[in-house]
Amino acid sequence: MERTAILSVSNKNDIVFLAEALHFTHQYRILSSGGTANILEAAGIPVTRISNYTGFPEIMNGRVKTLHPLIYGGILANRDELSHQRDLEANGITLIDLVVVNLYPFRETVSQQSVDWKTAIENIDIGGPSMIRAAAKNHPYVTILTDPEQYQPFLSALYEDSLDLGLRQHLAVQAFDHTARYDAAINRWMMSRLTNKTILNTYQGTISNFLLSLPLQQKLRYGENPHQKGSWYTSKDVGWGGISQIQGKELSANNLLDLDAALAIIREFGYLSTGGQFESRPAAVVIKHTNPCGVATGVDGFEALTRALDADRVSAFGGIIGLNSTVNVSMAKELTSLFLECIIAPDFTSDALEELRTKKNLRLLILKPEAIDKANHQQLRSLLGGILVQDLDDEPMNTQQWSIVTQRFPNEQEMIDLAFAWALVRHVRSNAIVIARNGQSLGIGAGQMNRIGSAHIALNAAGNSAYGAVLASDGFFPFDDTVKAAAAKGIKAIIQPGGSLRDNESIKACNELGLVMVTTKQRHFLH
Repeated sequence: MERTAILSVSNKNDIVFLAEALHFTHQYRILSSGGTANILEAAGIPVTRISNYTGFPEIMNGRVKTLHPLIYGGILANRDELSHQRDLEANGITLIDLVVVNLYPFRETVSQQSVDWKTAIENIDIGGPSMIRAAAKNHPYVTILTDPEQYQPFLSALYEDSLDLGLRQHLAVQAFDHTARYDAAINRWMMSRLTNKTILNTYQGTISNFLLSLPLQQKLRYGENPHQKGSWYTSKDVGWGGISQIQGKELSANNLLDLDAALAIIREFGYLSTGGQFESRPAAVVIKHTNPCGVATGVDGFEALTRALDADRVSAFGGIIGLNSTVNVSMAKELTSLFLECIIAPDFTSDALEELRTKKNLRLLILKPEAIDKANHQQLRSLLGGILVQDLDDEPMNTQQWSIVTQRFPNEQEMIDLAFAWALVRHVRSNAIVIARNGQSLGIGAGQMNRIGSAHIALNAAGNSAYGAVLASDGFFPFDDTVKAAAAKGIKAIIQPGGSLRDNESIKACNELGLVMVTTKQRHFLH
């Protein structure tokens, strides 16, 4: 008995190979339309055009071509149901055994920054998802293929007469995943393009479901610990989905978390040509357990790197290095002088790579600015049974909102140091304290249960270097103890959000001790 297949694909990889096997080896009748039919006919494969089969032409520039009872009756018929059999006979409907469909390239189209609304909407497939869903629903009788990688396993099963219900169920699950990801991509893009804030805010207030669909990038060896399973999902070429790993072991869950923390900080100083909080300048960061242990700028990448390492070389052992400029051979020699887990940079010179090959397990990663620019500004955090969604804390620094609340005003260098410290402190786990001077972190206190505890850690780490430096706090001071501890170590200026009921106590202490205090009216908690 002749079997019938519909082939209508956007991704035409291996479609001729599949069609040849279907027709010449397994005697399938092939229905097709549009570009797919053209390719098959050019390859000498007999094709029945869908418009000829249905007796209804393609209309509206191809918007309507497969939406016809002869198509959907043939796909959806329950072959064990007598009434369905009668309907098939009464209407001259042929059973369709195989549906091979993948969808218009919507995600590829909207990945172009310049795409307009009309072009994007025209790339929303209608007939394709309908056929996929129909075939997947009727999988006890119909096989659905949505990916060229499925063709060979399907043909092998067909040849071996092992195309059973279990395989069709598996393919049906993949088909519904295909259409779900497609609809989620459309939903996310349309929401992102509602740029009128009044409309967007109104609309967001009515959203009852958060849709997210990301392909599997990598099955991890484990999560944060060996007893935890882990997987990494990301959009191709978007954010971390755009990395190229050119050396080293497979990335771990902890590597990815640390790399993300490194990138957030390094972008403050520009990533190649992209802008940051400051005029673009070479910068480097060393990350341990998502916290920075050393951050610095320099006249070139080498100076920035060595200054970042010098900030805390003990903690740098086993760390993650983030750089915003191309790694050259002098930087590579410095990097090979200690044990590191990963290096992320916009690029590496060939002689730098040659030097770094001596550390074969060291993970070397390239992330281009274009991939960063494609990422949205939402942050997702998992909670038991759900997720928390918020905007990234990446608003540009607004010094116009700052207030100098002490009798002494900062000099020019102190203001530069305060801005540098304030840019860093929002990337340190709360309670966060940063000591800095001349474009270099000197001491960092993170994640303590009280602010004075973080201050002591940061000040002790800075040691004698704290004299003449500045201190930044991610939250306000409920007491004047941090001010007094800072003054005792030689800190000259402090920046903090302000807003405590006891602000006057801290301001008074600064005035008595000759310190500058700047309040920003913006806090930067990071949990």
